[in-house]
Amino acid sequence: MDLQALVRDIPDFPKAGILFRDITTLLRDAKGLRQLVNDLAQAFEGQKIDYVVGAESRGFIVGAPLAYCLGAGFVPVRKPGKLPGAVYSYEYALEYGTDRLEMHQDAFEPDSQVLVVDDLIATGGTALATAKLVERAGGRLVGFGFIIELSALDGRKQLPAQVPIVSLITY
Repeated sequence: MDLQALVRDIPDFPKAGILFRDITTLLRDAKGLRQLVNDLAQAFEGQKIDYVVGAESRGFIVGAPLAYCLGAGFVPVRKPGKLPGAVYSYEYALEYGTDRLEMHQDAFEPDSQVLVVDDLIATGGTALATAKLVERAGGRLVGFGFIIELSALDGRKQLPAQVPIVSLITY
């Protein structure tokens, strides 16, 4: 199945000149959703993965079923103020301004094997911030998984070179 054919292009969203890659059309397709989760699971099959960490919010959509397939736990990384317990926080630069992500300090045990997933890697800021939170909590990164990679933005250059990166669709 061609997953890319299930992604809808929306021109000029959220502002003029941007071509938005909408995954909701992929997610609503039962066979497409099953394949994307199975493809990511297969890419990391055979690795010991204790936790899948998903970045808010579309990383949750991919991360939870992927964790289930891998026999791992799922840990959400959220925007500030959304988690009730003690958190680690990481602020990172955006094109205009900054953003911040948080993860519970007790999300997993030190030396846990952690896979980071999200729907998209563009500039790499969100993935890098998530990786920094994992490292701060004592986790060991075993990979990154994405539905879509916008290769022209070189986001993978922001991520640790020794950690495998899997993207199912590349534009």
